[in-house]
Amino acid sequence: HHSFWFAQPKNYSEGLQEDKKIRNCIKNYIQKNRKKSSNRKIESDSSSEVITHIEIQKEIDTIHVIIHIGFPNLLKKKGAIEELEKDIQKEVNSVNQRLNIAIEKVKEPYRQPNILAEYIAFQLKNRVSFRKAMKKAIELTKKADIKGVKIKIAGRLGGKEIARAECIKKGRLPLQTIRAKIDYCCYPIELS
Repeated sequence: HHSFWFAQPKNYSEGLQEDKKIRNCIKNYIQKNRKKSSNRKIESDSSSEVITHIEIQKEIDTIHVIIHIGFPNLLKKKGAIEELEKDIQKEVNSVNQRLNIAIEKVKEPYRQPNILAEYIAFQLKNRVSFRKAMKKAIELTKKADIKGVKIKIAGRLGGKEIARAECIKKGRLPLQTIRAKIDYCCYPIELS
């Protein structure tokens, strides 16, 4: 987690729980608004609001929340940040602390594994072939100039009765090298 603050040992657990409440509140707000917009069919792309990570910086009188997001469409709407601030203030109950929310767009969104996972999940929900979705995700990573990628999908693929796992690798992926920077994401979905 990306948290930048200091606390006395007896207050540390409270600060940690407060961080978790803030993160959950932000994720719930985005999911709730995504469902509203998909019901109205405003946006066709479900990967429009994927949070890569949330940074929380606490000072004595302020809490700075920086949301790193792939494609900030919903949060750019008028009054969205103010509504999110009110939700977080209710959840955290911090009367003497100001809340400051900033949104940063990720420079290369397809370098982030959770954006790719959400993209593949969206493709699978729209009944696209799983192999086609995996190959398209690898194409997107090529544009982002990544050295290597490995995508693994498991479950009842293609509507078959027996569950199996399919994997595609492209490029270098040194799992045994400790100093290699490797990002990872696991993203479960349910198809109805």
